[in-house]
Amino acid sequence: MKLWDKGIEIDKKIEQFTVGNDREIDLHIAKYDVKASLAHAIMLESIGIITSEELKQLKTGLQSISVSIINGSFIIEDTFEDVHSKIEHELTKTLGEVGKKIHTARSRNDQVLVALQLYYKENLQLINEKTKIFFDTLLGLAEKHKSQLLPGYTHLQVAMPSSFGLWFSAYAELLIDDVYMLNAVSKIVDQNPLGSAAGYGSSFPIDRDITTKELNFSTLKYNVVAAQLSRGKSERAIASALGGLCNTMSRFAMDICLYMSQNFGFISFPDELTTGSSIMPHKKNPDVFELIRGKCNKIQALHTEMLLITNNLPSGYHRDFQLLKENIINAFEDVKDILDIFNYAIQQVIVKEIDLSDDKYQYLFTVDSINNLVVEGLPFREAYKKIGAEVQSGTYKPGLTKKHAHLGSMHNLGLEFINQKFPK
Repeated sequence: MKLWDKGIEIDKKIEQFTVGNDREIDLHIAKYDVKASLAHAIMLESIGIITSEELKQLKTGLQSISVSIINGSFIIEDTFEDVHSKIEHELTKTLGEVGKKIHTARSRNDQVLVALQLYYKENLQLINEKTKIFFDTLLGLAEKHKSQLLPGYTHLQVAMPSSFGLWFSAYAELLIDDVYMLNAVSKIVDQNPLGSAAGYGSSFPIDRDITTKELNFSTLKYNVVAAQLSRGKSERAIASALGGLCNTMSRFAMDICLYMSQNFGFISFPDELTTGSSIMPHKKNPDVFELIRGKCNKIQALHTEMLLITNNLPSGYHRDFQLLKENIINAFEDVKDILDIFNYAIQQVIVKEIDLSDDKYQYLFTVDSINNLVVEGLPFREAYKKIGAEVQSGTYKPGLTKKHAHLGSMHNLGLEFINQKFPK
């Protein structure tokens, strides 16, 4: 069944190519199409297109389909082009002529739009919630390990002392910026496109305020052409926000892989969280973090894909938009999985005591040495030259008596500030 079927047989090769794997992808938005169809039916009854009895029947039919989606028995057979045609078929099979009325005053275009918007809206909220859980985990680790020193690096060379508290809380604070972006995108998708039909509205006296309220959108997309133009624009914004979150996680995962290596040896994980080698029995590979890094980098490329698919399309609907669905939905599902596994794994991190008397850390405290001289009254530039000359001559001795009490205060102030910043 095709919603646009006029009784003309379509070439099977053409059909296979144009439908692609839409049936599989559409399972992700099936429940949202049911929800939108119910709101649409309520609106149709309110303007007199269908009767209250017909609405009652449609509600019953849609509820039955919703149950089948929830319990996993809902499938889209090859005889259907997409989820929208499948749902309408089920209603017609059960309700007869009443089922055929559900498509009145709407197009498959705004059906797809509203189902996707509802999916985006709900899943952005889920990702927001999972990010908050990850955030809380990192703050807990930061507090637990705030007193443990960690060598800081610039240019991958030993630079200045830091702490595990600062490291964990740094990534927690970056998550706040990512949530700001997620919240901004949530506002973009929280606009009801239903009623735009094929992009030019409907001659029926529809009431779009009703469907906006029923679907719990904050507002509607007022201009019907703008509603169709939002297809692609929403996906680009979402890809950018998800990419920002993934950038934070991929950098954190890279740190973890680096710090687990023997040359650094700052952290470890239980054996059951790592994998071995087929020929090297000593290996403890950070595969989970490498996959997090790779998956996150792949998602960061999504914005470019969304941009190139839609960049030069004129107004109105184009079949190119079909290509947006698969990878944007896959990205949502992957980001949720990544947040879950990252949060699970990082809670089991083993933070090691680092021997700062090791020769490779002998210059870690040069800035502290300079600052101590400044406190004693020497001008900074003179202090810098003095310590620099000692480094060059090989006579520099780090003063370990004042081991960075400031790091603890910086950490505590940071946690207080971070907790205030996280969007409620």
